[in-house]
Amino acid sequence: MQNDKTLKSYLHLHLIVFIWGFTAVLGALISIGALPLVWYRMLFASVFILGFIQFRKIDLKISTPLLLRFLGAGFVIAMHWYTFFEAIKVSNISVTLACLSTGAFFTSLLEPIFFKRKVIPYEVILGLIVIAGLYLIFKVESRYVYGIILALTSAFLSASFSIINGKFAKEYNPTVISFYELLGGVFFFSLFILYKGEFSADFFHLTWEDFMWLLVLSSVCTAYAFIASVGVMKYLSPYTVMLTINLEPIYGIILALLVFGDKEKMDSQFYIGALVILSTVILNAILKNRQKNS
Repeated sequence: MQNDKTLKSYLHLHLIVFIWGFTAVLGALISIGALPLVWYRMLFASVFILGFIQFRKIDLKISTPLLLRFLGAGFVIAMHWYTFFEAIKVSNISVTLACLSTGAFFTSLLEPIFFKRKVIPYEVILGLIVIAGLYLIFKVESRYVYGIILALTSAFLSASFSIINGKFAKEYNPTVISFYELLGGVFFFSLFILYKGEFSADFFHLTWEDFMWLLVLSSVCTAYAFIASVGVMKYLSPYTVMLTINLEPIYGIILALLVFGDKEKMDSQFYIGALVILSTVILNAILKNRQKNS
Protein backbone atom coordinates (compact mmCIF):
# COMPACT_ATOMS: atom_id res chain seq x y z
CA MET A 1 0.00 0.00 0.00
CA GLN A 2 2.84 2.41 0.90
CA ASN A 3 4.61 1.60 -2.41
CA ASP A 4 1.39 2.37 -4.32
CA LYS A 5 1.10 5.74 -2.58
CA THR A 6 4.77 6.48 -3.32
CA LEU A 7 4.34 5.66 -7.03
CA LYS A 8 1.14 7.73 -7.28
CA SER A 9 2.83 10.62 -5.47
CA TYR A 10 5.83 10.41 -7.82
CA LEU A 11 3.60 10.50 -10.91
CA HIS A 12 1.57 13.29 -9.31
CA LEU A 13 4.76 15.27 -8.71
CA HIS A 14 5.70 14.99 -12.39
CA LEU A 15 2.25 16.34 -13.28
CA ILE A 16 2.80 19.28 -10.91
CA VAL A 17 6.24 20.02 -12.41
CA PHE A 18 4.72 19.79 -15.90
CA ILE A 19 2.09 22.34 -14.82
CA TRP A 20 4.83 24.64 -13.47
CA GLY A 21 6.59 24.32 -16.83
CA PHE A 22 3.36 25.44 -18.53
CA THR A 23 3.39 28.62 -16.41
CA ALA A 24 6.00 30.15 -18.72
CA VAL A 25 3.85 29.39 -21.77
CA LEU A 26 0.88 31.10 -20.09
CA GLY A 27 3.06 34.13 -19.39
CA ALA A 28 3.69 34.46 -23.12
CA LEU A 29 0.05 33.80 -24.06
CA ILE A 30 -1.34 36.47 -21.71
CA SER A 31 -1.13 39.82 -23.49
CA ILE A 32 -1.08 42.18 -20.47
CA GLY A 33 2.18 43.44 -18.93
CA ALA A 34 4.14 41.55 -16.28
CA LEU A 35 3.06 43.83 -13.40
CA PRO A 36 -0.73 43.48 -13.83
CA LEU A 37 -0.23 39.81 -14.73
CA VAL A 38 1.42 39.08 -11.38
CA TRP A 39 -1.12 41.24 -9.52
CA TYR A 40 -4.06 39.33 -11.02
CA ARG A 41 -2.30 35.98 -10.50
CA MET A 42 -1.74 36.61 -6.79
CA LEU A 43 -5.19 38.10 -6.24
CA PHE A 44 -7.03 35.22 -7.93
CA ALA A 45 -4.81 32.61 -6.27
CA SER A 46 -5.49 34.20 -2.85
CA VAL A 47 -9.22 33.80 -3.45
CA PHE A 48 -8.83 30.16 -4.52
CA ILE A 49 -6.65 29.30 -1.50
CA LEU A 50 -9.04 31.15 0.83
CA GLY A 51 -11.81 28.90 -0.50
CA PHE A 52 -9.64 25.86 0.29
CA ILE A 53 -8.95 27.23 3.78
CA GLN A 54 -12.66 27.74 4.42
CA PHE A 55 -13.42 24.24 3.14
CA ARG A 56 -10.78 22.65 5.38
CA LYS A 57 -11.59 25.04 8.26
CA ILE A 58 -7.94 26.02 8.70
CA ASP A 59 -7.26 28.61 11.41
CA LEU A 60 -5.82 31.82 9.93
CA LYS A 61 -5.06 33.55 13.25
CA ILE A 62 -1.39 34.56 13.59
CA SER A 63 0.52 37.23 15.51
CA THR A 64 1.14 40.67 13.98
CA PRO A 65 4.97 40.25 13.82
CA LEU A 66 4.52 36.92 12.01
CA LEU A 67 1.99 38.47 9.63
CA LEU A 68 4.51 41.17 8.72
CA ARG A 69 7.16 38.53 8.03
CA PHE A 70 4.78 36.60 5.75
CA LEU A 71 3.79 39.80 3.92
CA GLY A 72 7.49 40.66 3.44
CA ALA A 73 8.13 37.21 1.97
CA GLY A 74 5.15 37.82 -0.30
CA PHE A 75 6.93 40.86 -1.73
CA VAL A 76 9.94 38.67 -2.57
CA ILE A 77 7.84 36.07 -4.41
CA ALA A 78 5.92 38.85 -6.20
CA MET A 79 9.19 40.34 -7.46
CA HIS A 80 10.37 36.85 -8.48
CA TRP A 81 7.25 36.36 -10.59
CA TYR A 82 7.42 39.90 -11.98
CA THR A 83 11.03 39.53 -13.18
CA PHE A 84 10.20 36.03 -14.49
CA PHE A 85 7.28 37.16 -16.64
CA GLU A 86 9.02 40.38 -17.69
CA ALA A 87 11.98 38.28 -18.87
CA ILE A 88 9.60 36.22 -21.01
CA LYS A 89 8.04 39.39 -22.44
CA VAL A 90 11.40 40.95 -23.44
CA SER A 91 13.18 37.75 -24.53
CA ASN A 92 11.46 34.36 -24.76
CA ILE A 93 10.54 31.28 -22.72
CA SER A 94 13.64 29.21 -23.55
CA VAL A 95 16.11 31.90 -22.46
CA THR A 96 14.13 32.64 -19.30
CA LEU A 97 13.84 29.03 -18.18
CA ALA A 98 17.48 28.22 -18.94
CA CYS A 99 18.64 31.13 -16.77
CA LEU A 100 16.07 30.31 -14.09
CA SER A 101 17.88 26.98 -13.63
CA THR A 102 20.65 28.90 -11.86
CA GLY A 103 18.38 29.10 -8.80
CA ALA A 104 20.15 26.09 -7.26
CA PHE A 105 23.51 27.85 -7.71
CA PHE A 106 22.22 30.98 -5.95
CA THR A 107 20.81 28.79 -3.16
CA SER A 108 24.27 27.28 -2.59
CA LEU A 109 25.64 30.82 -2.17
CA LEU A 110 22.86 32.01 0.14
CA GLU A 111 22.52 28.95 2.41
CA PRO A 112 25.90 29.47 4.17
CA ILE A 113 24.80 33.04 4.98
CA PHE A 114 21.27 32.21 6.19
CA PHE A 115 22.08 28.94 7.97
CA LYS A 116 25.68 29.84 8.95
CA ARG A 117 27.17 26.68 7.48
CA LYS A 118 30.55 26.28 5.79
CA VAL A 119 30.90 26.73 2.05
CA ILE A 120 31.02 23.31 0.34
CA PRO A 121 33.95 23.12 -2.15
CA TYR A 122 32.09 21.14 -4.83
CA GLU A 123 29.32 23.76 -4.82
CA VAL A 124 31.91 26.41 -5.75
CA ILE A 125 33.16 24.21 -8.62
CA LEU A 126 29.62 23.55 -9.84
CA GLY A 127 28.93 27.27 -9.60
CA LEU A 128 31.84 27.97 -11.94
CA ILE A 129 30.45 25.40 -14.40
CA VAL A 130 27.05 27.15 -14.23
CA ILE A 131 28.79 30.44 -15.08
CA ALA A 132 30.41 28.70 -18.08
CA GLY A 133 26.96 27.56 -19.24
CA LEU A 134 25.64 31.11 -18.85
CA TYR A 135 28.58 32.42 -20.87
CA LEU A 136 27.57 30.20 -23.79
CA ILE A 137 24.01 31.52 -23.61
CA PHE A 138 25.16 35.16 -23.39
CA LYS A 139 27.53 34.59 -26.30
CA VAL A 140 24.90 33.34 -28.76
CA GLU A 141 21.86 35.23 -27.46
CA SER A 142 23.33 38.68 -26.87
CA ARG A 143 20.15 40.28 -28.24
CA TYR A 144 18.39 39.01 -25.12
CA VAL A 145 20.82 40.51 -22.56
CA TYR A 146 18.07 42.42 -20.70
CA GLY A 147 15.88 39.30 -20.56
CA ILE A 148 18.82 37.22 -19.31
CA ILE A 149 19.54 39.74 -16.52
CA LEU A 150 15.87 39.73 -15.52
CA ALA A 151 15.77 35.91 -15.52
CA LEU A 152 18.92 35.71 -13.37
CA THR A 153 17.39 38.23 -10.97
CA SER A 154 14.27 36.06 -10.86
CA ALA A 155 16.42 33.00 -10.10
CA PHE A 156 18.15 34.85 -7.25
CA LEU A 157 14.80 35.95 -5.80
CA SER A 158 13.47 32.40 -6.14
CA ALA A 159 16.46 31.05 -4.20
CA SER A 160 15.98 33.71 -1.51
CA PHE A 161 12.28 32.91 -1.26
CA SER A 162 12.94 29.15 -1.00
CA ILE A 163 15.32 29.68 1.90
CA ILE A 164 12.90 32.05 3.67
CA ASN A 165 10.01 29.62 3.23
CA GLY A 166 12.21 26.71 4.26
CA LYS A 167 12.43 28.31 7.68
CA PHE A 168 8.71 29.14 7.83
CA ALA A 169 7.57 25.66 6.73
CA LYS A 170 9.24 24.02 9.73
CA GLU A 171 6.98 25.88 12.14
CA TYR A 172 3.78 26.97 10.38
CA ASN A 173 0.99 25.60 8.17
CA PRO A 174 2.13 25.85 4.51
CA THR A 175 -1.37 26.81 3.32
CA VAL A 176 -1.55 29.69 5.82
CA ILE A 177 1.95 30.80 4.82
CA SER A 178 1.02 30.78 1.13
CA PHE A 179 -2.24 32.68 1.68
CA TYR A 180 -0.60 35.56 3.56
CA GLU A 181 2.37 35.67 1.21
CA LEU A 182 0.07 35.97 -1.80
CA LEU A 183 -1.86 38.73 0.00
CA GLY A 184 1.47 40.45 0.72
CA GLY A 185 2.34 40.43 -2.97
CA VAL A 186 -1.07 41.89 -3.86
CA PHE A 187 -0.72 44.55 -1.13
CA PHE A 188 2.75 45.78 -2.13
CA PHE A 189 2.03 45.72 -5.86
CA SER A 190 -1.26 47.56 -5.24
CA LEU A 191 0.64 50.34 -3.45
CA PHE A 192 3.08 50.57 -6.35
CA ILE A 193 0.30 50.65 -8.96
CA LEU A 194 -1.52 53.32 -6.94
CA TYR A 195 1.68 55.35 -6.73
CA LYS A 196 2.07 55.18 -10.51
CA GLY A 197 -1.60 56.06 -10.95
CA GLU A 198 -2.26 53.01 -13.13
CA PHE A 199 -5.43 51.78 -11.40
CA SER A 200 -7.74 52.87 -14.20
CA ALA A 201 -10.56 51.42 -16.26
CA ASP A 202 -7.95 50.13 -18.73
CA PHE A 203 -6.13 48.25 -15.95
CA PHE A 204 -9.29 46.30 -15.12
CA HIS A 205 -10.22 45.74 -18.75
CA LEU A 206 -9.24 42.18 -19.66
CA THR A 207 -9.94 40.34 -22.88
CA TRP A 208 -11.91 37.13 -22.43
CA GLU A 209 -8.84 35.14 -23.51
CA ASP A 210 -6.54 36.85 -20.99
CA PHE A 211 -9.12 36.35 -18.22
CA MET A 212 -9.40 32.61 -18.94
CA TRP A 213 -5.61 32.14 -19.05
CA LEU A 214 -5.27 34.09 -15.78
CA LEU A 215 -7.82 31.79 -14.15
CA VAL A 216 -5.81 28.76 -15.29
CA LEU A 217 -2.57 30.36 -14.10
CA SER A 218 -3.91 31.29 -10.66
CA SER A 219 -6.00 28.18 -9.98
CA VAL A 220 -4.20 25.23 -11.60
CA CYS A 221 -0.62 26.56 -11.79
CA THR A 222 -0.60 28.39 -8.44
CA ALA A 223 -3.25 27.36 -5.89
CA TYR A 224 -3.65 23.70 -6.94
CA ALA A 225 0.05 23.11 -7.68
CA PHE A 226 1.09 24.53 -4.31
CA ILE A 227 -1.38 22.49 -2.25
CA ALA A 228 -0.70 19.32 -4.27
CA SER A 229 3.08 19.72 -3.94
CA VAL A 230 2.74 19.83 -0.15
CA GLY A 231 0.67 16.63 -0.26
CA VAL A 232 3.17 14.56 -2.29
CA MET A 233 6.00 15.47 0.08
CA LYS A 234 4.42 13.20 2.68
CA TYR A 235 5.43 10.15 0.62
CA LEU A 236 8.55 11.28 -1.28
CA SER A 237 12.04 12.10 -0.08
CA PRO A 238 13.29 15.70 -0.39
CA TYR A 239 15.93 14.42 -2.84
CA THR A 240 13.29 12.94 -5.16
CA VAL A 241 11.25 16.13 -5.00
CA MET A 242 14.26 18.36 -5.67
CA LEU A 243 15.52 16.22 -8.57
CA THR A 244 12.08 16.11 -10.20
CA ILE A 245 11.52 19.86 -9.86
CA ASN A 246 14.75 20.38 -11.80
CA LEU A 247 12.92 19.02 -14.84
CA GLU A 248 10.67 22.10 -14.94
CA PRO A 249 12.85 24.03 -17.44
CA ILE A 250 12.99 20.99 -19.74
CA TYR A 251 9.20 20.59 -19.70
CA GLY A 252 8.78 24.34 -20.20
CA ILE A 253 11.18 24.58 -23.15
CA ILE A 254 9.57 21.55 -24.87
CA LEU A 255 6.09 23.04 -24.35
CA ALA A 256 7.27 26.40 -25.69
CA LEU A 257 8.62 24.73 -28.84
CA LEU A 258 5.32 22.89 -29.33
CA VAL A 259 3.15 25.98 -28.78
CA PHE A 260 5.25 28.73 -30.41
CA GLY A 261 7.38 26.78 -32.90
CA ASP A 262 10.08 28.78 -34.72
CA LYS A 263 9.81 31.70 -32.28
CA GLU A 264 11.36 29.51 -29.57
CA LYS A 265 14.00 27.76 -31.71
CA MET A 266 17.49 28.76 -30.59
CA ASP A 267 21.08 28.34 -31.76
CA SER A 268 22.58 24.92 -30.95
CA GLN A 269 25.13 26.58 -28.64
CA PHE A 270 22.25 27.89 -26.52
CA TYR A 271 21.03 24.33 -25.90
CA ILE A 272 24.58 23.24 -25.00
CA GLY A 273 24.74 26.05 -22.42
CA ALA A 274 21.28 25.19 -21.08
CA LEU A 275 22.25 21.51 -20.86
CA VAL A 276 25.43 22.41 -18.94
CA ILE A 277 23.38 24.36 -16.39
CA LEU A 278 20.68 21.69 -16.03
CA SER A 279 23.25 18.89 -15.73
CA THR A 280 25.06 20.84 -13.02
CA VAL A 281 21.83 21.34 -11.09
CA ILE A 282 21.02 17.61 -11.25
CA LEU A 283 24.61 16.66 -10.31
CA ASN A 284 24.38 18.99 -7.32
CA ALA A 285 21.19 17.22 -6.17
CA ILE A 286 22.87 13.79 -6.53
CA LEU A 287 25.96 14.87 -4.58
CA LYS A 288 23.81 16.37 -1.82
CA ASN A 289 21.85 13.13 -1.54
CA ARG A 290 25.04 11.03 -1.28
CA GLN A 291 26.46 13.42 1.31
CA LYS A 292 23.28 13.18 3.36
CA ASN A 293 23.27 9.36 3.27
CA SER A 294 27.00 8.91 3.96
